[in-house]
Amino acid sequence: MVKITTAFSSDPDPDAALQEVTSTLQRALSTDPSLTLIYYTENYNPGELIAALNQQPTTQLHGCSTCRALMGSDGFHSNNGIALGIWAAHDPEGAYGSALVSMNDAPRLAGREAVELALNNAQRTGEVPDLIWLSATPGNEESVMLGIQDVVGGDVPIIGGSAADNHITGQWSIIANDEVTSDGVAVTVMFPSVEISYTFQSGYSPSSTSGTVTKAAGRVVYEIDNRPAAEVYNEWSEGGIDKTINDGGRVLAQTSLHPLGRKVTSVGKVDYYKLSHPSAVTLDRALTLFSEVSEGDQLVLMNGSRNSLISRAGRVASSVLNVDELQAADINGALVVFCAGCMLTIQADMDKVASSINQVLEGKPFLGAFTFGEQGCFVEGGNIHGNLMISMVVFNGE
Repeated sequence: MVKITTAFSSDPDPDAALQEVTSTLQRALSTDPSLTLIYYTENYNPGELIAALNQQPTTQLHGCSTCRALMGSDGFHSNNGIALGIWAAHDPEGAYGSALVSMNDAPRLAGREAVELALNNAQRTGEVPDLIWLSATPGNEESVMLGIQDVVGGDVPIIGGSAADNHITGQWSIIANDEVTSDGVAVTVMFPSVEISYTFQSGYSPSSTSGTVTKAAGRVVYEIDNRPAAEVYNEWSEGGIDKTINDGGRVLAQTSLHPLGRKVTSVGKVDYYKLSHPSAVTLDRALTLFSEVSEGDQLVLMNGSRNSLISRAGRVASSVLNVDELQAADINGALVVFCAGCMLTIQADMDKVASSINQVLEGKPFLGAFTFGEQGCFVEGGNIHGNLMISMVVFNGE
């Protein structure tokens, strides 16, 4: 049986924070973890975290920076933008392998090499894992995922979230075992001894407003329906980015409740969309996004609200249990990835978000991080990188 536990601290002193979480884990787990996941805000030095954690017995270590906070079964954790959390699993019948590779302007190659090294560290070279947990630094997640799929194929769920910092200034980092980087890929391949269930969703609804991308490159949309993309978006959002149309600038806060969506798949009568968060307007009235688009894509204006963002985490938790007709009593713990943009929009109500997950999971340990991009797997839609979304994985009981 897998045993999972979590521990959190918001102490600004790194030594005190680490002492708090490691002592809590040791008491709760009472044995050596097979895998340790650590999430931390930018004020903690990742090298110091590695040095301290490597003094503790563990098989594999995977870490990633989060935006301003964390959440767990005991609530929302943030002390003026400071938080540290650890999720640990003891699974002697399973196998886990973590690895980190620097990007070096070759994200697809980095993804491929990282998963190959992780499989080797799990002593499962050539095998196909049940799940891959991904932490990449922002900017090239789609290419990284293609590299991972070069090795394991497209049927293995890739779930995780992009590294984040508190103010979008590049103070993010990722960890695997004794390595750390601010520009790379960290993956953990998981072969747990129990079944897993997962889901990937958004809290937004499609509007009737849509258009076709007629000029784009990477993460920049230049034109929608042969018109400047920012002008079109501004009309769609009824002047939502008026102040940046002429001189350009960031629009993250103004667009967090109205991202752009692309339909990926339908299951029954339910349509599933991957979301792109507009981040800035350029001087030529293009829109930059946090995910890639292509010419010919059909973009739909999506609508969200504070209430929908607050309530969606509980709905996602219910959904992941329903995937395999589980009850909370059937699971050992969970991992949650929640978009940082959504968290910042509803920060004053994040205790309600954590509580909604906890109520559904009935107190089972979970760790939730706030990321600058979310990766997950749609049923019949494959692995996706999106924005303003939530991923959840639960580890079932025996």
